[in-house]
Amino acid sequence: MAQYAILIHARTHAEGAEAVPGAREAHDRHFEDLVQSGVLVAAFALQPAGTATSIRGDVVTDGPFLDAKEVIAGLAVIEAPDLDAALEIARANPATWQGGGVEVRPVEGGFVTDRPGTA
Repeated sequence: MAQYAILIHARTHAEGAEAVPGAREAHDRHFEDLVQSGVLVAAFALQPAGTATSIRGDVVTDGPFLDAKEVIAGLAVIEAPDLDAALEIARANPATWQGGGVEVRPVEGGFVTDRPGTA
């Protein structure tokens, strides 16, 4: 079965506080549903974009790589039979109705190490 990355975008003003009350609980429920359905491979929530450090060539700067109104707030990797099925799964992500959105991309390859207690 193919794997798809779901990049979860959020508005930058959402940093530090929930822009939508109950947003975190909605995401928790959504990912619990993905676990129960057996499609979730991995998922990670990211710290606010202000904690990012970017590198271009030899230059290191504080902040996200792109200066945008929306930032990547998290990512998930799912398994789905095809892109249409992956889009249907991604469409249920709460970010789609919380002022953000999601981007779905086929995964070309990758690996996850088993490092308990590092999250």
